[in-house]
Amino acid sequence: MNRAERDELCFLPATDLVALVRRRDLSPVEIVDAVLDRMAEVDPVLAAFCTPTPERARARAASLADDLVHGRPAGPLAGVPIGVKDLLSTAGVRTTSGSAVHADHVPDEDDIVVERSVAAGAVVLGKTNATEFGYSPVGHNELFPVTRNPWNPALTPGGSSAGSAAAVAAGLGPVALGSDGGCSVRVPAAHCGLVGFKASMGRVPVYPGCRDERLPGVSGWESVEHIGPLTRTVADAALMLSVLAGPDPRDRHSIPCGDVDWQEAARRGAADGVAGLRVAWSPDLGHLAVDPEVRRVTRAAVDVLERELGCRVEQVTPDWADPAAAFQALVVAETDLRGMRRMIDEHGPRMSPHLVAWMRHPWTAEDLTDANIARKALVNRMARLMADHDVLVTPTAAVPPFPVGILGPTETDGRAVAETAWIGFNYPASLTGQPAVSVPAGWTADGLPVGLQIVGRHLADATVLRVAAAFERVAPWAHRRPGGVRAAGRAGS
Repeated sequence: MNRAERDELCFLPATDLVALVRRRDLSPVEIVDAVLDRMAEVDPVLAAFCTPTPERARARAASLADDLVHGRPAGPLAGVPIGVKDLLSTAGVRTTSGSAVHADHVPDEDDIVVERSVAAGAVVLGKTNATEFGYSPVGHNELFPVTRNPWNPALTPGGSSAGSAAAVAAGLGPVALGSDGGCSVRVPAAHCGLVGFKASMGRVPVYPGCRDERLPGVSGWESVEHIGPLTRTVADAALMLSVLAGPDPRDRHSIPCGDVDWQEAARRGAADGVAGLRVAWSPDLGHLAVDPEVRRVTRAAVDVLERELGCRVEQVTPDWADPAAAFQALVVAETDLRGMRRMIDEHGPRMSPHLVAWMRHPWTAEDLTDANIARKALVNRMARLMADHDVLVTPTAAVPPFPVGILGPTETDGRAVAETAWIGFNYPASLTGQPAVSVPAGWTADGLPVGLQIVGRHLADATVLRVAAAFERVAPWAHRRPGGVRAAGRAGS
């Protein structure tokens, strides 16, 4: 297999790989070898994987190939190579949570989503880089090299599921697992030209993440944390959700999922469209500064929904206040603040400065209870908005990808902003637990991806998938490949 053939294989969707493996036209070993060869070329530049596990991956692929030879059943992810965010536990494989404090931590159990993926036939390529404990929306921490964007390695891929997004965009597996407490699947999807799906709260169970009381930093975010896939196609996201979703007694928030046929919802959207669906379109939620290129690209995407797909679009200005401060306080209320401060006292110089400042802030009881009241107000206002609309559509990120090493720009469209203000479109669906997906809206004049966020009603995950699949059919994106990673690969080969 020459390089061009290998790269074509590396960019095939998971749905195609599974079909080829099931027909015995392609071996899991061939797939994994191709991806690992490509990883050796491009990942020294991108730093998507912080703990690659190539030998384990090859052994797993060989075992799956043997199963197929002997007629043993192949799972729904038969032979699909995946990356796993370093905040998700992997038994026997180092899981640092992006923190130097946990640099040598090796879990004794898998996260539920890892357990389910492997049982379905996936091949884990290794752990993908994340910001420290997931507390920022970019791709750098104090432990590993900074993760870079395949569209332009000088820029951030977004985060905190930075490595997962960079890996999928670069052809290092068609799927990666990420987690999204505030934005961390949707934002890197937007900045890397991918699909990032955050299902309704409880659809995909979370354990031991957020729940392991032994590990400060790992044990927080319980009422906002979601785990979801980063993929290049909507069909691949639906395939992954069909594997990941479903209740588990280890997650007290998990709920039954029998009301959603994930793959059928995607097929229906692509085949039947979404004509007549009521779309609330908000370009800025009434308070966010938004880059002009992001406004242009997302407005054009909304025009596609209206003119080509027949949606009934209404521009809206939601009547809720900016929930950023409430979100930060709620995260603090759910973390082990005493344990985090003890950890900072001992290891502060080795930890991310913004995380240290967040935990050392003199939070009061009123700060925390005020945040909970703000959340209730947001949930109520969102419910009233969604009563008259099937989906809420916004940009995913207020700015295109920006240089690595910072948390975000401090000026957007001529307005001074907080350095994380650019992720403000994501907080509402995190606080309400509603389903939300980011899909590629288009590209800037400089060739950088821009994301479109589609938020559904409470538990209306199927509607979100239908809209995403319908949009993908008329405005496809999976054929686009990042030029930055090709150049990086040649430079490093």
